[in-house]
Amino acid sequence: MGHTFAELVVEGVLFAPFVAYLVAALVLIVVLRPLLHVVGFAKMFSHASVAEFSLYVAILSLLVLLF
Repeated sequence: MGHTFAELVVEGVLFAPFVAYLVAALVLIVVLRPLLHVVGFAKMFSHASVAEFSLYVAILSLLVLLF
């Protein structure tokens, strides 16, 4: 098998791009959290934590689809 990505096997289940997605998620949270705080993102929504989580998921989903 000539895979070019880092792979992780847990009980026979292959999590191929696990490491890359984990790093992307951490970078996204570290970069966006202070930016959202400065912009006042929490004041725009009644459930700010749900809105913030939804934004993270949407951005990560787009990254998965693009790459």
